[in-house]
Amino acid sequence: MNRDELLTALQAVQAGDMTPEAALGLFAQAPYEDIGYAKIDHHRGLRNGSGEVIYGASKTAEQIAGIVERMLAAGGENILITRMDGEKAAFVAKSAPLFYDELSHVGIANKVEKPLVGSVVVASGGTSDLPVCEEAALTAECLGSRVTRLYDVGVAGLHRLLSHMDQLQSARAVVAVAGMEGALASVIGGLVDCPVIAVPTSVGYGANFGGLSALLSMLNSCASGISVVNIDNGFGAGFLANRINQMKGLGSRE
Repeated sequence: MNRDELLTALQAVQAGDMTPEAALGLFAQAPYEDIGYAKIDHHRGLRNGSGEVIYGASKTAEQIAGIVERMLAAGGENILITRMDGEKAAFVAKSAPLFYDELSHVGIANKVEKPLVGSVVVASGGTSDLPVCEEAALTAECLGSRVTRLYDVGVAGLHRLLSHMDQLQSARAVVAVAGMEGALASVIGGLVDCPVIAVPTSVGYGANFGGLSALLSMLNSCASGISVVNIDNGFGAGFLANRINQMKGLGSRE
């Protein structure tokens, strides 16, 4: 949608010839910006409530910086960049304001503090799972969710988890991150009445098969209300947890 089409639509709304909902639908279908190596979807937030996220692992530092530049020019805030190493982050930071977390390799360009709502809990089986946990937690926070971190509460010492029942039972969504046998998700699933998002990690010895054993354990959980994302996919879990947390009609768990 170009400027003239946008102006025409706004004038139609002002004149009463078009409903605001119809105009919103036009904006949501507006074209992307083609910069050659990427097609930037500036209007994604109109369609699904959150802007485009940059996956940094397979992009060059120059490509990431170029995409960020165009998103900033379009008024972008809290631009989330996942799987970006420190060298790339240093390059991007030369041309854009950037928050960077070395543990999770998550970057947030033009970070703007906004009120956080609801309650998402991110729980880890062990300290070795923290990079994936922080990817999930920072994703949910960047998108507007209040996050409580419960780390190193795995089943090898179940009392550590049970001492946090208040936080667990007040959550709108719980992200359970675990490697090894991946049992944490099943335990939490039997303790809470909200959706549980299980994240298998590649943490473990040889028979863990790079997270496959945890993935299969979580997929075969006997606890109800558990969904499972891919191995080490903290971003996907945090995104989904935020979606659940932000849904209307979930009561007053603030």
